[in-house]
Order: sequence, then structure tokens, then C-alpha cells
Amino acid sequence: MLKLNQELMLYYLFEYLQEAYNFTGAGVFQYISFRSAMAVITSLLVSMVFGGRIINLIRKKQIGEQVRALGLEGEEQKKGTPTMGGLIMLAAILIPTLLFTKLENIYIIIMIISTVWLGAIGFIDDYIKVYKKDKEGLAGRFKILGQVGLGIIVGLIMIFSSDIVVKEQMAEKQIFESHQTSLSEEFGFEKEAKKSAKTTIPFVKNNAFDYKVLTNWMGAMAPIASLLLFVLIVILIVTAVSNGANMTDGLDGLATGTSAIIGATIAVFAYVSGNIMAADYLNIMYIPNTGELVIFMASFVGACVGFLWYNSYPAQVFMGDTGSLSLGGIIAVAAILIRKELLIPILCGVFLIENLSVIMQVGYFKYTKKKYGEGKRIFKMAPLHHHFQKLGYHESKIVTRFWIVGIMLAILTIVTLKLR
Repeated sequence: MLKLNQELMLYYLFEYLQEAYNFTGAGVFQYISFRSAMAVITSLLVSMVFGGRIINLIRKKQIGEQVRALGLEGEEQKKGTPTMGGLIMLAAILIPTLLFTKLENIYIIIMIISTVWLGAIGFIDDYIKVYKKDKEGLAGRFKILGQVGLGIIVGLIMIFSSDIVVKEQMAEKQIFESHQTSLSEEFGFEKEAKKSAKTTIPFVKNNAFDYKVLTNWMGAMAPIASLLLFVLIVILIVTAVSNGANMTDGLDGLATGTSAIIGATIAVFAYVSGNIMAADYLNIMYIPNTGELVIFMASFVGACVGFLWYNSYPAQVFMGDTGSLSLGGIIAVAAILIRKELLIPILCGVFLIENLSVIMQVGYFKYTKKKYGEGKRIFKMAPLHHHFQKLGYHESKIVTRFWIVGIMLAILTIVTLKLR
């Protein structure tokens, strides 16, 4: 049954045709670049072709946005706009992933779990808002609990799975031999790789940092403590980035476009981390089999761009928490898997500043209210994009400028590969 199901997926189908019948052109499916391109095209088609039908279905079911009275420009026009459009994005991510990736790859398995997990939490939240007419949606503690649960799952899989290994440096002889054999990994490179708690520190020449260093002082308890610390770090990152994307989803196309920029950058890092020659040239950790993540992130980027067809100003559909929680979670988990989580403050700078603006606003208001009896605010409104709306900037101008900032941060993140 498993073999039959696999052959229904295009990668396995063409692999079978190549091996059994030497089918002309079937071998092209072995190339990550080709499958990534096909994943982008397919995700775009799914978003654009089926997106309109899903929006019409949502509209018929009267699943409209419940806009709060915040006194923002264009607020009334948004009322009743179909929401839960994140379903379009989830379909556009998962369908190409199932068609073009190696489904037994541990990294793909983790990404599928993460996408479905957070998509389900977001869907429940949107369902409560729409059908139960509760503007608050799913209680915050349950959202956090779901994000923590995903962090625990991802952290434990990374710790205990024998398929998740890294290789920090490559002997010159091994590199030469790998080049002579078309970079094939069947000559023992996985055997040289090992389990590691190391990650990448930006702007540092010897840029590998081992989380175990933080627990060495605990003596006999150090091994267990290091495992717990790693899981806690994964939980923190997943929760922070997922909520950051959720906070950013307040203007038409803002979270979608920003996520596409971040996703494309992660795809670059996944490619160089999974390519033995590129990893050695850039002096970064070689992580076997992360090349499949390039295809997943290609689907992710295609889904975001395709969703912009309907979500750009003026939006015909909103993604809701179904989409925003998933976007942030996917970005966080992918960055963790390729050991680039410490780059998130730079790469996801837009998400970070949106999160910080809310924390600063709430914290300062409570502090001044307690001290002076009257709460004061730093921004006219938080998150930050609403502050600029209050200043009189048009929504589309704010979104475009945030995208530009996102592109600059993405370029800076890529530059960290050589800037040390």
C-alpha cells in the first residue's frame, strides 16, 4: 500500500519510470532545481486557480471578517471580507510538497507536521471567531499551548532522530572525491556526520556555537540539561515567530509578502547547507538531506505570492489565523532545522519589530498607569503598522515600505555567509 501511494506522487512515479523503463526525461526529477521550479509553479496555480473558488465558497458560507472599531482608514470597507483564506495557502504548500518531495525525508515530515499542526490551531481560532461570533477567538493560552506542543515535538525529533545529523568540516580528500562522484552522498559522507547541538552565529569567523556549553557547569546533569535547554529554545523560537507573523497580519498583503521574502532566503540557506561543496566553500555546517527543504520552501514562496493575487490591496480575502500562525511556524521550524535560528532576529526583523511594538506599548501603558494613575502610549497604536496608519500613511504605501525593509534584511542575512 505504501509503495502504491508513493507511486501516485510525481517524484516516486518518475523515479519508477526511470529505473524500470529508462523513460526519457524522467531523470530530471532527481534535480532539486527542477523540482523546486515545478513546486513554485504548482503552488502558484493552486493559489490562483482554486483560490477564487474557495473565496466564493467562503463568501457563500458568510465567513466574513469581524472588524473591530479602531478608527483606521478603510476599516469599514474591510468588514465582511471573506476570511480563513489561509486554507488556500495550506493547500498551495502541501500539494506541491506531496507531489515533488521525498516524503520519507525527515525534514519534510517535520515541515508537514508543523504546517498541519499550526494550520489546525489557526483554523479553530478562525472558526470560533466566525461561527461562534466571538471576536477573541481561541483563548490565548490554548494558542500558546499548541505552539509549545509543536516546539516540543520538533525539538525531540531533532534530538533523537538518527536522520538529523551535521558535518562541520570536510577533509580535502573527501571533498575532491565527492566532486569526482557528482557530489553523491552514497560514499560515506553521512557516516562522517554526527549528532550535534551546534548552531550558526552570524558575523563570527568560527561561527559554530554549541548549546551544550551553556550547561557544562551542571556536571553529571549537563547532558539532560542541554537537551531540555535545546527544546526550550525551539519552543521559544516557534512561539515568537508564529506570533510575530500573526501580529504582522494587519494590512492587505503585509504578512504574505514579508513571509515570501523570508521564505526565499531560507530556501537559499537550505540549499547551501545541504550541498557539500557549497557548505565547504562558505565554511558552514553541511547538513545532509536538507536539499529537500528547498522544494518545500519553494512551495511556501509560491503559495505566498499566489495568495497575494487575492490578498493585495484591496484584499478580496484575509488569511486569518489559519494562515498567519502557519506562516510564522513554518519559517521558525525551517530556520531551526538548518541551524540558522540565531539569524531570525535579522531575517524576521519585520516580525520582531511588530512584536516589540506591542510589548513596548502594553508595558509602558501599564507602567505609567501604575506610576502616574494615567496610562500613556509610545505609539499612536500597536502593532507598528497601525501607528503609521494613524500618522496618515496609505495602507499600500506602508506595506510596500515594509516589504522593502524585509528585502534589505534578507540581503543582510545572506551576506552573513561571508561577512565575518
